Amino acid sequence: MGPGSHRLSLSVSVSSLGLLLLLPLLPECFGAEGRLAHKLFRNLFANYTSALRPVADTDQALNVTLEVTLSQIIDMDERNQVLTLYLWIRQEWTDAYLRWDPDAYGGLDAIRIPSSLVWRPDIILYNKADAQAPASASTNVVLRHDGAVRWDAPAITRSSCRVDVSAFPFDAQRCGLTFGSWTHGGHQLDVQPRGAAASLADFVENVEWRVLGMPARRRVLTYGCCSEPYPDVTFTLLLRRRAAAYVCNLLLPCVLISLLAPLAFHLPADSGEKVSLGVTVLLALTVFQLLLAESMPPAESVPLIGKYYMATMTMVTFSTALTILIMNLHYCGPSARPVPAWARALLLGRLARGLCVRERGEPCGQSRPPESSPSPQPPDREAGPPAGPCHEPRCLCHQEALLRHVATITNTFHRHRAAQRCHEEWKRLARVMDRFFLGIFFSMALVMSLLVLVQAL
Repeated sequence: MGPGSHRLSLSVSVSSLGLLLLLPLLPECFGAEGRLAHKLFRNLFANYTSALRPVADTDQALNVTLEVTLSQIIDMDERNQVLTLYLWIRQEWTDAYLRWDPDAYGGLDAIRIPSSLVWRPDIILYNKADAQAPASASTNVVLRHDGAVRWDAPAITRSSCRVDVSAFPFDAQRCGLTFGSWTHGGHQLDVQPRGAAASLADFVENVEWRVLGMPARRRVLTYGCCSEPYPDVTFTLLLRRRAAAYVCNLLLPCVLISLLAPLAFHLPADSGEKVSLGVTVLLALTVFQLLLAESMPPAESVPLIGKYYMATMTMVTFSTALTILIMNLHYCGPSARPVPAWARALLLGRLARGLCVRERGEPCGQSRPPESSPSPQPPDREAGPPAGPCHEPRCLCHQEALLRHVATITNTFHRHRAAQRCHEEWKRLARVMDRFFLGIFFSMALVMSLLVLVQAL
């Protein structure tokens, strides 16, 4: 071993000896600090009272600084219009009777004591919506040598909030929390916010609401009961609803159903399901309307999604009624009157060409010219047995009787063809009306759906 090893061993021995000598002194140091804190506490609170405002001059206003940290949105009761929040509230003020010289107490510049021992401002939430009396949190205050008092206390607040659901589920809410002194006026206690807004550094994200901010604003109001002004601080919580769940569960099914309803005009009339489809869509919308009514609070204004549901149900009702009328046109029997001339020219002519409603084998854009139904010509006289007692097989009277029979058959065939053409014209008119109302109602459903979905962007 060299000289370096001996020197290292010697320094370690000296250090260990120093620690052994200091260990008995550590409890005495800690005990001295504790005795100084007890002495300071006894000296401070020997003649102190927490019942009076701690100011040297009673005409002087005591300044209280209020700071709020939003931790969590517990609940938004839209039906009862109550907002429940978890807040951290910090209040700071100066107590003129709780000051000391740190050098006289071994450099002790701050102590922590129960908040019930010192005077506390009676700052409460004005728009409180809880039936229970406000309870003070049993937390300590930090007392500094210059008399500055800092009181941090957690609080679960239930405040009233006017909820406007006119744009539901794309609505934004503004809920104010107003803090102020209950008994002290502005000449005795002045409340000031710390910063321009509440802190959101420790906020836990909510699944339904997105917080846009929480600005603070100081007001000075004069109430009818008192002549002196009362200052308060209002923190306005700006919320916007997360509408993804409502769009998927309530809005998107209604949009799909509303787009399905006009397709009843595209169904063939012979299928027998045109009216059934409209009634089924109407029942489905009624079920979704009941689900929406259960989740919505009663309000004076109808929400946006409620207006969309009512407009869609009205559209489906009218489309079903028109489907019934069009089916009545389709099933006009041979005994029906012919299509009016104006309807034949306007609907079966121009509108049929514009909507590309054509017969089989007819090119689009060209309509078959309406055929005039020939009026059957009755025979000159009713057919009957040949007059006279003619028994000659080649007599002309027998040929005249045959011609009368052929004319009767021809007239019957013409009447049948005319009735058939009249029936076909009514069926074609029904197809034209189906195509026309299909475009009208599908455009209406598409426009209404786009107007509602644009609100989500």
